Amino acid sequence: MKKGFYTIMSAQFFSSLADNALFVAAVELLRHGGAPEWQRAALVPMFALFYVVLAPFVGAFADAMPKGKVMFVSNSIKVIGCLLMLFGTHPLLAYAVVGLGAAAYSPAKYGILTELLPPSQLVKANGWIEGLTISSIILGVVLGGQLMGQHIAPHLLAIDLPGLSLGIDSPAEAAIATLVSLYVVAAAFNLRIPRTDTPLQSLASNPLVLVRDFKECNSRLWQDKLGQISLATTTLFWGVSGNLRYIVLAWAAVALGYDTTKASALVGVVAIGTAVGAVVASMKMKLDRATAVIPLGVAMGVLVLGMNVLTDIWVAVPFLILLGGLGGFLVVPMNALLQHRGHNLMGAGRSIAVQNFNEQACILLLGFLYSALTSSGLSAYGAISAFGLVVALTMLAIGQWHRRNVRVHADEVNRLLAIARSDHHH
Repeated sequence: MKKGFYTIMSAQFFSSLADNALFVAAVELLRHGGAPEWQRAALVPMFALFYVVLAPFVGAFADAMPKGKVMFVSNSIKVIGCLLMLFGTHPLLAYAVVGLGAAAYSPAKYGILTELLPPSQLVKANGWIEGLTISSIILGVVLGGQLMGQHIAPHLLAIDLPGLSLGIDSPAEAAIATLVSLYVVAAAFNLRIPRTDTPLQSLASNPLVLVRDFKECNSRLWQDKLGQISLATTTLFWGVSGNLRYIVLAWAAVALGYDTTKASALVGVVAIGTAVGAVVASMKMKLDRATAVIPLGVAMGVLVLGMNVLTDIWVAVPFLILLGGLGGFLVVPMNALLQHRGHNLMGAGRSIAVQNFNEQACILLLGFLYSALTSSGLSAYGAISAFGLVVALTMLAIGQWHRRNVRVHADEVNRLLAIARSDHHH
């Protein structure tokens, strides 16, 4: 792998680590301030908000400037979001600003891979980025919890800068102040990302052109007989796992009586399962067999329902690892199939923007649904049941849709699978 690749990986790791730790700190900040439960649940969709709103523009923005510079600017926006949260802006608004930074970051980090590496190394590079992203989620969520735990928080709160009164008096605020330094580390790596030879593309002067182009790409992927199935599956998967982070925190509080620090470790457990599932799938699965994993999605929904009967941590841990593992095994082949179709239909950057748009829109919808259910007085158990059912039934429908495609459009599906097969072997 080229030297610049590891710089990108490091920047990505620290930025994502801080994002995930910040999520836990923001949940605790709201809880400490006595905010209602629905506001804590709403953190998830608020982060996704700008991904959805800005989807037509971020890809073009990433192609108009050197990618390292785009990543640096995006990172600075995240720092601003952090500082806003510290100095009294409502955590939901401040976290949306961090989401704005993340939305601009994503197409740049994937796009630079296609500029830097030959196609033969892309699957491997994506595997690395997915693996690092998952480990930064595990470590980030656990780090966020630990920074506010009784071992570290007192030390952070004791740090006193002469002549500066920052008004940091709760463990959550101390954690957020600490996380700013992680974003600074990521920014230092961003500045060292090599400039590639790929020519920059000028931004269209009329934003409506970008919206039209984006809509066209979106409908092209949804009309592709394999693209639609993989897009539907990954969209649902990310919609669920984006919200599962919060659901596990809420569930651990009710079922096990855990505080944020202890509950955050359980979110890490689910992510460990996901990482294992992803590794196994990347070794075992072939591109043209990706659709065989659809039944696992139904199983995932049924397992979420099972969370309602767990009260013992010794049963809960293997259960959550299995839940994560199914998800990881499901998403890797589907993601690869989606990138393969997207690349063939419109090029990598645009297809990633379309994928982000759909996945984040699903996080947004499911997140608002969960938030609304909670604010209408539904217990964590009731919300978990609703969630599990939505997943199981949607995956059943996607399975039916694929079988119908295979029946009705057999020639087209077989032709696309043949392309996937030859690409997989090259």
